[in-house]
Amino acid sequence: MAKVAPEDFDIDQVRAAYIGKQGQRSDGLYPVEHDPIRRHEHMCYGTNPLFLDPEYGRESQYGETIAPGVMADYFAGDGTWPSWNGGHELPTRGDAELDVPTIGDRAINLSTTWEFLKPIRVGDRLWSQPSVADVFVKPIRLDPNAIWVVNETRFYNQDDELVAISRNTGLRHREPAEVEANPDPLGLQEK
Repeated sequence: MAKVAPEDFDIDQVRAAYIGKQGQRSDGLYPVEHDPIRRHEHMCYGTNPLFLDPEYGRESQYGETIAPGVMADYFAGDGTWPSWNGGHELPTRGDAELDVPTIGDRAINLSTTWEFLKPIRVGDRLWSQPSVADVFVKPIRLDPNAIWVVNETRFYNQDDELVAISRNTGLRHREPAEVEANPDPLGLQEK
């Protein structure tokens, strides 16, 4: 997120410019496969036969093995290996055009929530698209002008059916010295 001077920050303009703004579509590098699901379940000590047992999956209401919803991000991802840029650097993540300007540069990640809307089936090809869902100013103990940003990523299958939504809430605040020098540069505490 880009830090801007408080005199250049207008929450109404930022909200108008960013809420609903969508980033680039990202197509998953790999299809949904049983083996990564199995490895995920074993790593998490999962025992759900719907994820682990193809026979059980075939006899279930889904007719096949499905993936845990939290794996949507993995299967919609660009894969980190091998490196596609010719070097050994990991690919960069995020869309620069979704970087919401804030008056602080100290970040706190607060929460991530998920909605799972349709089963993710073995063989599906997932894609995702990030967006900015909300931006607002809400005081915290460290900074009465903390800027909160809610990012949302929607996950779709090859038929463009929405299968999951992830929302991440974070905030940016100013350094203590900045707050001490100018506690309320946005003039919001008097409203």
